[in-house]
Amino acid sequence: MEQYTVDEAAALLGLHVKTVRNYVRDGRLPAVRVGKRYRIAKDDLAAFAGLPPGGPAPRRHAEASSIVQIDGISRSEMDRVSTMVLSALSGRPSGLRVEFAYDEERTHLKIIVLGGLEETAQVLRIVDALTRD
Repeated sequence: MEQYTVDEAAALLGLHVKTVRNYVRDGRLPAVRVGKRYRIAKDDLAAFAGLPPGGPAPRRHAEASSIVQIDGISRSEMDRVSTMVLSALSGRPSGLRVEFAYDEERTHLKIIVLGGLEETAQVLRIVDALTRD
């Protein structure tokens, strides 16, 4: 059975060592005393932190939703921007979604980007390069 010291548990929880030690002394965090030190079981630490016992911590995933509006863009420029963005993204991971909405009357283009942070940032860099004056 894997066990942690108070210092290790504090580092994993992002808390001060004294805070974790107080949780142990108050009985809020189960621990076993070995000599002059406490040992905290992995499952007890996971339960305290609200994680499933024995399993790995859930994988973090972050996504971005972005809307870019470009004013004063002609239909031909919009076609060029949308074609360049989509061709730059061909062969990329499928978790990224990019949509274009063009209002010809107002001559503005909205680009909706949904996906991972790095992929979204890449799309925004491409759009910036294509629309920079």
